[in-house]
Formats: sequence, C-alpha cells, structure tokens
Amino acid sequence: MADTHLMIDSIKTGVTNVPDARGYYGDFGGRFVPETIIPALEELEAAYQEAMADAAFQQRLLHLHRTYTGRPTPISYAQRLSGQLGGAQIYLKREDLAHTGAHKINNAIGQALLAQRMGKQRIIAETGAGQHGVASATACAMLGLECHVYMGSVDMARQQPNVFRMKLLGAEVIPVESGSKTLKDAITEAMRDWVTNVRNSFYLLGSALGPHPYPMIVRDFQSVIGLEARQQMLELVGRLPDVAIACVGGGSNSIGLFHGFRDDENVELIGVEAGGHGIQSGEHAARFADPELGRPGVLHGTRSYVLQDGDGQIVNTHSISAGLDYASVGPEHAYLRHIERAFYTLATDEEALAALQTLAQTEGIIPALESSHAVAEAIKRAPTMSKDSIVLVNLSGRGDKDLATIMRELHLDA
Repeated sequence: MADTHLMIDSIKTGVTNVPDARGYYGDFGGRFVPETIIPALEELEAAYQEAMADAAFQQRLLHLHRTYTGRPTPISYAQRLSGQLGGAQIYLKREDLAHTGAHKINNAIGQALLAQRMGKQRIIAETGAGQHGVASATACAMLGLECHVYMGSVDMARQQPNVFRMKLLGAEVIPVESGSKTLKDAITEAMRDWVTNVRNSFYLLGSALGPHPYPMIVRDFQSVIGLEARQQMLELVGRLPDVAIACVGGGSNSIGLFHGFRDDENVELIGVEAGGHGIQSGEHAARFADPELGRPGVLHGTRSYVLQDGDGQIVNTHSISAGLDYASVGPEHAYLRHIERAFYTLATDEEALAALQTLAQTEGIIPALESSHAVAEAIKRAPTMSKDSIVLVNLSGRGDKDLATIMRELHLDA
C-alpha cells in the first residue's frame, strides 16, 4: 500500500483540448436545454472558472481533501489476486477508502464549495446507487446548506442503507416514481426542480454528463483520482501501469482516472460498462456495446451515446449495480472512444458478482457492485498478460450499500 502525502497542489481546468468554448468534445457534449437555463449555465461556468483561478478556493478545497475526505487515497497491491490469476500484477486505487465510501465526495465537496461561493443555499442532487446523494448530503451538512436528493424508487429499495444515511445527514430524499424509477428519471426530476427554482438553487450534478459546463466541472474535480494515481504508481513501482481500468455509468470515476493518464500513450485506458444479462437479452446498460440500440443522441442536455429504440425513445436499462444503470454516458467518454484513446467493454451481472466474491476472498476487500465490473475486466485481462505487466483498477466504492443484493444473489441469506 502506498503511503503518500498529498502530492498535487491544485486541481486544474482547461488543461486538455476539450471541451471547446461551446462545450463540445468533438461531436459530443454541448448544451441542449431550454433557453431559460442558458443564463444559469453561463453564470455557473463563469463562477467555476473564477473559483479555479482563485488560490484561496483551491487551498480550501485541498485542505478539506487532506483533513476531511481522506485524500490521498492509497494504492494497494492485490498480491494474492495477482498470484492466483498468474499474469499481470494488479493494483487497486482505493477510492472505497474515501469519506462516505466512494469517489463521489471529490466532486460533491468541490461543487458544494462553489455553490456556497455563489451564494446558493439550496442544493439539488440526483442519485442512483446513493453514493452521490450521501456525498452531497455530507458536503451540505458540513457547509450548512439545504439538501434535496432525487432518487428513483427502485433504487431506493435496493440501496436502503444509503437512503437512511442521507436522511440521517439531514437531506430530504425525494422518491421518483416516473419512468423506470431509476437514475435516468432521478436526473430528469432534479433538472425539472432546478429549472423551476434556478435563481436560488444549485444543481449538484453527480456524474460527468449533462449540459456544459457540468461534464468539465465533474471531470476536473474527479481528476484528483488520476493525478494522485499517476504519481503514486511512479513512487510505488517506478513506472506507470500498462492498463488502467474503471467502471463506466455516467462516467465520473472513470474520467477522473483517465484524466491523469490521457497524455501517457503507453497506458491503455479501459472503461467497463454494465452488461446486465447480456447484450442479446436487451437488459443491460452498455451504450457502446449494443450496435442496435446504442447510437448518438441527446439525453439530459448533452449529446453522447444513448440507448434508444428506432423512434429515438430512450429504452429501459438494467444493471445489478444502480450506479451503472443509465441509458447514456458522459460526452468525453464518447469522444475518447471516437479518437481511440480509450476503449470500452462490458461485464455482466454474473461476472461482476463473481469478481466481487473473488476480491473479497483473496484480498479482504468488498467492492461496490459498480467497481466489481472493473475488477471483472482485470480478472479477464490479467492472465493474458506477462507477469511484469501492471494493471491498475479504480476501486470506485465499497460494497456496504450492496450487501442485501449480494446476499440475495449469492444465496448467502439462506
């Protein structure tokens, strides 16, 4: 395990060629929203750029990372897992050890500080697995902000521990009964609230999607993952990994990891989507892997790959992991795939569960079901690589929230 001090001195924005001034990542991104929201988005972008250029804001953010969110998160060498697989050496970036149990706190703290700076006291958030909701409620409690979290009723049922945590932290959790009653619908309702109350409210969006500047803001606040990991790997093993793997729902943990390595051409970037019951079943959330349903379209204010039928209607998705159960993906992921800088694959529910159990029993780490998709890809890939190869997996969250599902699916409650 790498025991490091906080090696980054600031979170930077605008260090890559995307997005452009209009918020596009190649052909993806943009602002597909009602005219009434454009001034609020422009206000947000200006406030964000001003905050990121302010040394005092940066210092406060990084101080909270050191003293509150638990950064830097360590890197653990998965020695027994690597030995059992007999190929590449596997290392884990331990976002599961961050305060609240996942990477979501990185972005929630940053945006909540921005909201406070803008004088917005009412925070709106959406959540799928509940981790972003918990992170938002946590940040709001610490900063004295009002917090309202929209969550699909299906997700509330399967992620009850996080619902209790949000309520305990003082947040109002608003069940969403429309559509598939999952993340897509929670985002829709949160955006509707924001449109209605835009003057006094701040929408704390949890993933690297939505209208510009949200994909950029979330990427930048989550880039601490990749920036830390890059320096930690150099310190720990003296070189960069051959492969960096992360699960991809909306894409915040993965874009955060990828951002630290995107200029390192020898580091292969792999995103793992939710394969659900398999592509042929139609019950999945693999936007890139399904040639029939996954194609460019607009959802929640941004252009990216979207699962849609022949008439352009958004189809229902499925994943055992609530955080990956989403019909679209962040626009920068679509761009990275288009330019072939990152590659995307999938893991099924069954493969994710098997990977979770394997990691638990070889390393004593119970990952979130979302993260287990990335572990599953590492388990597939490592045996095909040489023993001097290195695979880095972003362990985006811990599995406490998923225990009821895990016990039921693995028949451990019998």
